Amino acid sequence: MSTLLETIDIESAPNPAAAIIWMHGLGADANDFVPMVRELDLRGLPAIRFVFPNADTMPVTINGGYVMRSWYDIVANDLGRHEDEAGLRASQAKVEALIAREVARGIPLDRIILAGFSQGCAMTLQTGLRQTEKLAGMMCLSGYVPIADLAIKEHTAASLATPIFMVHGRMDPVIPVERAEQSRDLLKQLGYQVEWHEYPMQHSVCQEEVAHIGAWLKRVLL
Repeated sequence: MSTLLETIDIESAPNPAAAIIWMHGLGADANDFVPMVRELDLRGLPAIRFVFPNADTMPVTINGGYVMRSWYDIVANDLGRHEDEAGLRASQAKVEALIAREVARGIPLDRIILAGFSQGCAMTLQTGLRQTEKLAGMMCLSGYVPIADLAIKEHTAASLATPIFMVHGRMDPVIPVERAEQSRDLLKQLGYQVEWHEYPMQHSVCQEEVAHIGAWLKRVLL
């Protein structure tokens, strides 16, 4: 068994009754979305443990083999081809270990949210679609469904009950909004309930998005 990923844990109040495992994007780290906790409207929600993991470091092909934090290798700009299935599955196992740790710490699976931005969003879907029990939700920010053909075959009936929050920037130059729309449509065709928002932004986060995240958290955790 590989060692557990390093994490930054922040509790909104003592004795958390829910957990959000929030994964960063390519080249970022666990600190990336820590400031978001202060921006979210958590009034009325139970105490939440926010878990921000560090991905392992690896050479990333598209960046000339430069070593950085990455959940999986990216071989080409066309994200739908030459995908790093082995890397995705290895990181999936590490995310599942974090889920197991939250369960061991007293948080039931249906009170755990997987969340992520860009590559972290891909990991949210890579992991969440394959769970054998319902999670509280999947929060998918500016990303896509990786190895989609396999996701079609491997998604579980239990995961269909997990609500999905999916957002994207209309001017995203890193992951075109069309790719995200294809992922959204695929998820809907498979039977998932997807709440979709798009914003006039690039590959980033905007204030309207933060408000929508807060409102969605209330819907899935209250």
